[in-house]
Amino acid sequence: MIKVGIVGGTGYTGVELLRLLAAHPQAQLTAITSRKEDGMPVADMFPSLRGHVSLAFSSPDKAKLNECDVVFFATPHGVAMAQAPELLAAGVKVIDLAADFRIKDTAMFEKWYGMPHSCPDLLAEAVYGLPEVNREAIRKARLIGLPGCYPTSMQLGYAPLLAQGKPLVNESMLIADCKSGVSGAGRKAEVHTLLAEAADNFKAYGVKGHRHLPETTQGLQAIAGRKVGLTFVPHLVPMIRGIHSTLYANILPEARDVNFQALYEAHFEGEKFVDVMPPGSHPETRSVRASNKLRIAVHRPDGGDLLVILVVEDNLVKGAAGQGVQCMNIMFGIDETTGLTQVPVLP
Repeated sequence: MIKVGIVGGTGYTGVELLRLLAAHPQAQLTAITSRKEDGMPVADMFPSLRGHVSLAFSSPDKAKLNECDVVFFATPHGVAMAQAPELLAAGVKVIDLAADFRIKDTAMFEKWYGMPHSCPDLLAEAVYGLPEVNREAIRKARLIGLPGCYPTSMQLGYAPLLAQGKPLVNESMLIADCKSGVSGAGRKAEVHTLLAEAADNFKAYGVKGHRHLPETTQGLQAIAGRKVGLTFVPHLVPMIRGIHSTLYANILPEARDVNFQALYEAHFEGEKFVDVMPPGSHPETRSVRASNKLRIAVHRPDGGDLLVILVVEDNLVKGAAGQGVQCMNIMFGIDETTGLTQVPVLP
């Protein structure tokens, strides 16, 4: 059994980790930390876990995290980099769901997250936890910086186009129009996520710059092996879970004869958590709710030179906790789908 610790188990990604790991046949929940809720049974805060999780929250100094095989950080930015060195020195693997180990350029990290990076040496070692791109590196890793929810949808949506030996689309003008449910903002009291603020409303935000932009650009350029230009516009929609990303790319004249549907199907062949849907499909966020599945549909309106890629995922599962468990499975050499085969919840 894999002994698992979770730092910060009271947020949405934390409880999602608990839900998935409680049913994982090879994972043993060992410690769940929360300074504020020290001593409170987890099931008292999250009744959905009654009968599944018997642990209580404990303060970090009581949790004995160094006795775990792997520790997940479902915490605000800055927490993992403060605690990761000690855990790694004790032989514990670390998977961070926040941004501490995503962006390789420390100056870029500090610009977007407003804090100094305390362990740039570990940042250089960290593996970006996108299995469909970095599976072999994840297999050998001891430290994972898990992708953000928006970046997961954008990178997997564009990956087949960029992974070719030569450009197929104008890679300097990629456009991502993305929408997320309110749970993407986290489990904290903020005015813009109140029911009376978010319901019956639809808005863009972060147009002049969003902290997921440098992470996504970094990932797309790693896939392509060349410079990529991306315009990313996120939107908040009045639903709890789900991301819908509509991605645009202009086809180059020399690539007009490419069968892009076949290209996507071939690229993701054998991937258990990426579903390339039939031509003409319009994937819905509810078709992936509470699952680790990401669905993609490829469109070429009127057979023209504009490619439109539709991508849906559950921001808390494939966009966070589920992808973390997927990485854990790879790191410990077990079947990648273990504990992640839940059928999406509908309606």
